[in-house]
Amino acid sequence: MGELIVIRHGQTAWSLSGQHAGRTDVPLTEAGEASARALAPKLAGRTLAAVFSSPLSRAMRTAELAGLTDVQPDPGLLEWDYGGYEGLTAEQIQAARPGWDLWRDGVVPGGAEHPGEDLAQVAARVDGVLDRIRPLLEGGDVAVVAHGHLSRILAMRWLGLGPSMAWILGHPHPGTLGYLATEGGQPVITAWNVH
Repeated sequence: MGELIVIRHGQTAWSLSGQHAGRTDVPLTEAGEASARALAPKLAGRTLAAVFSSPLSRAMRTAELAGLTDVQPDPGLLEWDYGGYEGLTAEQIQAARPGWDLWRDGVVPGGAEHPGEDLAQVAARVDGVLDRIRPLLEGGDVAVVAHGHLSRILAMRWLGLGPSMAWILGHPHPGTLGYLATEGGQPVITAWNVH
């Protein structure tokens, strides 16, 4: 059985500043493009049964620069819709809501473009993605290009854990890889946040 390779898109201005970029289509920075290109040699030797990406340009461009082909946009891989917290940093949110924690407290509704999602909704999307991917792993590795919080939820759901446990996994840096696999029939994380 192949591995599920989880790729976080390259750096954007918002990932650099710490702003929550859910559905806002923020482009890669020059450093983000460079880190995406640097992924190509690490992925070149893999037999990929399929490649999926968030449809946002930062993820699709990362896939392109990393040398991935036949990339299928998958709306299930969109980042968490942060609602009224879109564009804000954790510090800004905590100034208005002391003690706020994304994993425990979630988000507040935003406008029409950013209505917001609760954690259960994001996990349901991720579960749908994993249901589509698992059979494909019999033919080789599968790569997904996604976002920071979504990747953490994906890893927890791969392990069969509740999505609120995603806080225990370090936030993947932009342009890094994670590897999800099975050992002895059990799901495992074999590597995370690999540059």
